[in-house]
Amino acid sequence: MNLSERLNDDMKQAMKSQEKFKLTTIRMIRSSIKNQEIELKRPLEDAEVLDILSREIKQRKDSLQEFKKAGRDDLEKGVAAEIEIISVYLPQQLTEEEIKLIVQQTIQETGASSKADMGKVMSALLPKTKGRADGKLVNTFVQQFLQ
Repeated sequence: MNLSERLNDDMKQAMKSQEKFKLTTIRMIRSSIKNQEIELKRPLEDAEVLDILSREIKQRKDSLQEFKKAGRDDLEKGVAAEIEIISVYLPQQLTEEEIKLIVQQTIQETGASSKADMGKVMSALLPKTKGRADGKLVNTFVQQFLQ
């Protein structure tokens, strides 16, 4: 079962069990997926759906930080719950140690030695960590290792 089918099934289940918040969150995700399908004029593959899910989580994490700064606990709880629901559909996230190991291996593979080689390292790294690690965190580790 691909991700789109899984989202549809979970949406139906949320309707049956009357989980309104989960239902609303899944509908928002499906809407983003549907908009992308309309734009591309074809159904999306799982990798593309993962990109959308990652983008949705990133947006919500950014909102969460802003709500924390503003002291909006009411909005903060809702966004945190949405992140939990969306995270279920992403692959298992890499730990910081795993990310560091992948970064070091990729730096060795590409022969990078300075920050000037950062683009080369990142282009080799992103497919390895796609959907499993935050791009900002990966970027931070690459900068640390390429000093």
